[in-house]
Amino acid sequence: MSIYDRQCSQEFAHLSRHLDRYFIRMSMECPYQLPYTATFYQALFGPITDHIMELFLAAGYRRNGNSLYTMQCVPCSACIPIRLHPAEFTPNRNQQRVLNKNSDISVSFNSVQMSAENLDLCEAFLKDRYPQKSNTALGYYSGFFLNHIVTSLELHYRKDGRLIGNGIIDIGENWMNGVYFYFDTEEHRRSLGTFNILTMIDFCRQKSIDYLYLGYYIPEISAMNYKSRFKPYYLKSGDTWEQMPND
Repeated sequence: MSIYDRQCSQEFAHLSRHLDRYFIRMSMECPYQLPYTATFYQALFGPITDHIMELFLAAGYRRNGNSLYTMQCVPCSACIPIRLHPAEFTPNRNQQRVLNKNSDISVSFNSVQMSAENLDLCEAFLKDRYPQKSNTALGYYSGFFLNHIVTSLELHYRKDGRLIGNGIIDIGENWMNGVYFYFDTEEHRRSLGTFNILTMIDFCRQKSIDYLYLGYYIPEISAMNYKSRFKPYYLKSGDTWEQMPND
């Protein structure tokens, strides 16, 4: 365990003793269609400091709206927190091709907004990729993306002025948290999900941000396992973040 992770673990253990009483367990159908009941261990928060959020991320927690949560599903342990250390990353040949393929894309940071442009693109994405669910763009923004906890931004990707992708991120002094990414599915050949992560890595390197959290890695689900293509990557096992071998 690194000195950084040991310090975070010790501070979080002290913090959690004071906060555990505010957390509840909520059970529901697994959002990833795995054959188990999903159990979210979560609590609602008001604004918290950059460092407190850093401790929660290092402990494997995620943000959903104004809630912070971790998974406590029995008997499933498929959701594994994954993070990158941007300074260590070098793109492979395929990732370099993705960068070249998207050299005509302009990227900008924006505040998180329920604009008509954002809602239209998000709604089309959800209908195309998750038609079996009753999710709506309005619901995603009001209940998931927007929050009063931390600083959140949108990464807009545009081709000739047209919005074709949007990444929702949380950001602190020494960490970035990838919350969600949606895009124009007719542009699927661009591999915009990969391009979004490469863009986040590049920004982290420019700003000397050491830790980039990508949510959960689930090996058996393609929409979640592509994150392991960014090497080296780290998975959380118990209290430790372990670097995975570059096979």
